[in-house]
Amino acid sequence: MLRLLASGCARGLGGGGGARGLAPGGRARPAAGLCDPGGSRSRQASDAPRNQPPSSEFVARSVGICSMMRLPVQASPEGLDAAFIGVPLDIGTSNRPGARFGPRRIREESVLLRPANPSTGALPFQSLMVADLGDVNVNLYNLQDSCRLIREAYQKIVAAGCIPLTLGGDHTITYPILQAMAEKHGPVGLVHVDAHMDTADTALGEKLYHGTPFRRCVDEGLLDCKRVVQIGIRGSSMTLDTYRYSRSQGFLVVLAEDCWMKSLVPLMGKVRQQMGVRPIYISFDIDGLDPAYAPGTGTPEIAGLTPSQLTHPLRQQFPKSAVEA
Repeated sequence: MLRLLASGCARGLGGGGGARGLAPGGRARPAAGLCDPGGSRSRQASDAPRNQPPSSEFVARSVGICSMMRLPVQASPEGLDAAFIGVPLDIGTSNRPGARFGPRRIREESVLLRPANPSTGALPFQSLMVADLGDVNVNLYNLQDSCRLIREAYQKIVAAGCIPLTLGGDHTITYPILQAMAEKHGPVGLVHVDAHMDTADTALGEKLYHGTPFRRCVDEGLLDCKRVVQIGIRGSSMTLDTYRYSRSQGFLVVLAEDCWMKSLVPLMGKVRQQMGVRPIYISFDIDGLDPAYAPGTGTPEIAGLTPSQLTHPLRQQFPKSAVEA
């Protein structure tokens, strides 16, 4: 799952510039990635060196610590505009576990990511200081305690003015993250890509697991419900009115079947208008994709989104946004 929030726009992470002599240098220009809608500058001086992924021209991909995009690892969010954080938790899942290994595997695969995106023009590393903050030290034997640990970790990140880019982790983790976000920003909007709405109330007598995070968020007033959209929803259910709760709260529920064989660009244009300029959180569950593309998900549902469709939400410029995957 991917999630972002704070004073920025999510449009993919790419970048350039000559930080640390790892890639060709050049004068920084405004990034088309995470940005402040008011046009405020990064906390770094405009000509100060910034972290960026090293070029494989100079550093072999197999070399170095396994961090996200091979960025520097640091313990504190101070001085950062955005940071990657792993939340290796899967004890809230109801089917196949394994998401605890998600942050590590995402980091391993991220060695292939380069700092510029020619398709979008995104060059965020030219204007943003980004690093990897490692993982939240979750308690794999206690879900409630893990949620506390996640919430406290994110409170510190958000208090430092840093945009969290989360690597999950089952969807339970979104609840404590949004607790920390709402504590600073008030109720936030939500762009949620998933096969499931995750608005159940209880299972086996428990009110907290990966099927309930957004129900708990509504209960605590963490979401601006008129600015919540759920995309890619599908699958069988116990009743025919399975969408009733989300829609009764004011959520926009977009079924996967309404996305089949279509570009999501028109939809995301409408969503962008709905979100406005107030803070939002973007959450991607891997099962939003059709399992033909991501068969390792714990809760596969056929007839999902394609990878190209999944890029459309990220290519929107959402002001004041935070991301999780």
